[in-house]
Amino acid sequence: MWDTIIINPMTNVLLWIYDALGHGPHMFGLAIILLTILIRVITWPLNAAQVKGAQAMQELQNDKEWQDIQKKYAKDKEKLAQEQMRVYKEKGINPFASCLPTLIQFPVIIGLYQSVTRALSATPFDMLKLARTMYSFQNAQNIIPLNSKFLWMDLGRPESIQVLGFALPTLAIIVALTTYIQSKLTMPTTSNPNDQSAQMSGMMSIYMPLLLGWFALNFASGIAVYFITSNLLGIVQYAATGRANWSSLLPGGSGKKSSVKK
Repeated sequence: MWDTIIINPMTNVLLWIYDALGHGPHMFGLAIILLTILIRVITWPLNAAQVKGAQAMQELQNDKEWQDIQKKYAKDKEKLAQEQMRVYKEKGINPFASCLPTLIQFPVIIGLYQSVTRALSATPFDMLKLARTMYSFQNAQNIIPLNSKFLWMDLGRPESIQVLGFALPTLAIIVALTTYIQSKLTMPTTSNPNDQSAQMSGMMSIYMPLLLGWFALNFASGIAVYFITSNLLGIVQYAATGRANWSSLLPGGSGKKSSVKK
């Protein structure tokens, strides 16, 4: 069922885009970028909910009732959690709305990795498996074998650049950096160190860059191309709302941002 719902459709869309682009050098990397954009368009409602949820959480930090709750129940974690859930319910805020698209991204990541690996089919057995995966409208003779080169990378292998005799994982660094930027821009800001929602977002802004950077370091570089493209699109989407908290990117940043007109 996983192959039928995720792997086969994703592989065929990727191959169809690659075929439409003309099979030339760098085209498979461009196909991954275009597939990422397509996935972003399809998941636009979820991404919009993420942006809306992040904005609602940021506005909540300046709410007097919310701030009073943080101070009053700072030493009673159970009561604090109950009061926070009450405020969430009264204001119609889903505290997990900003995390949901990130969680949904994981099966997409796994599916894309398996699709890229299957599409590049390095052995005769893999090529046979790919041929059985392809839908009837695909022109297998023109598509297989794929040209996996993109810029300086082999998209079927982990990426690194030799600098002074050391292998520098350029894409993994860029993935971690863009993931960090996207997380920090959407992270709720507060002056209260006991705010649990802010603490959770702060942990996510640390763990997610490390996790996705690890994926980019150890798996096919085609995955890193997906991560970077998706992160950049997410940053642009959130920045377009005028609520991006750029000051939070700097160490010791106050997290405060000027108000914007709605």
